[in-house]
Amino acid sequence: MEAVALIILLIVVVGGLLALASSIRIVQQYEHGIVFRFGQVQRGGDLRPGAVRTPGLTAIVPVVERMQKVSRQTITMGVPGQDGITQDNVSVRVDAVVYFRVIDPVKAIVNVHNYGYAVSQVAQTSLRSVIGQADMQELLGEREKINMRLRAIIDEITEGPWGILIERVEIKDVSLPEGMKRSMARQAEAERERRARIITADGEFQASKRLAAAAEIMSQDPAALQLRLLQTVVEVSAEKNSTLVMPLPVEILRFFERAAGGPARTDEEEGEGSKLDLGQRLAKAEEELAKAAEQPSTLESAEDVPPVIGLDEPKRETAQGENRGITSGTPAPEERPDESR
Repeated sequence: MEAVALIILLIVVVGGLLALASSIRIVQQYEHGIVFRFGQVQRGGDLRPGAVRTPGLTAIVPVVERMQKVSRQTITMGVPGQDGITQDNVSVRVDAVVYFRVIDPVKAIVNVHNYGYAVSQVAQTSLRSVIGQADMQELLGEREKINMRLRAIIDEITEGPWGILIERVEIKDVSLPEGMKRSMARQAEAERERRARIITADGEFQASKRLAAAAEIMSQDPAALQLRLLQTVVEVSAEKNSTLVMPLPVEILRFFERAAGGPARTDEEEGEGSKLDLGQRLAKAEEELAKAAEQPSTLESAEDVPPVIGLDEPKRETAQGENRGITSGTPAPEERPDESR
């Protein structure tokens, strides 16, 4: 009898140890434990006391209760690339990243099955919807705006019913067709070339005014022309060239013209009428150059380039002159002589 009692006592002790071991649970710091008693976590529409266990050592009633752990860490989930057509009819492929965490463990377990997969599907469908509502320029240059719109759509579905907070949504990559990439590259190249030409033309326009002003100053003193000629010779000879090109001054040509018996006119008589006009033009050019220097350079559009007479705005007088030339060749019916006479 003693042996039988000892065996029974041993069985009871072992069973108690097994029951105690099965009832003890350890909840990690980043987890919450949801305890289901006979399959219920709520009673009378309210949360049952002790249904949510905080991190640490806890115990449950074996067979009667069951505990399920829920992680409250921020989960990083990649959204697979989605093909779509933008509002301006461009085919793109966009993939994104979603950062979310569980703020209500009971809703995440009770109201939705496999909340991670549910969030992934909502993110994919929302991404397709956002692609269709935006154009290509917004996807490429206004990603922050697209991210906020996408986050608002996903968070509206998941936070209230599922107890999941969407912390951040980021568009990771936008893939464009090869033809569209080549078109954008050609457009950027053409834009840069246009700006370079406008800047070059503006520089030449300002340099021409400076050169005209310098020519006017040097024309007042013939010695300045000689000094400039000698300076040019020095600059050319510094390169150690075997051939030296010497410009022929205009005064030498006038000397030979006088020696040949031409009309002896002084420089003052020759330039008396033209110098005044040239001085006025140069003064006006200096005023315009000073005004242009005070104002900031505006080279943002091609309309800033002054029109070229003869190309941009053809003169109407030429056309009218041609019409008058054509009609003048044929006399009017009233002016024709009477052939019968």
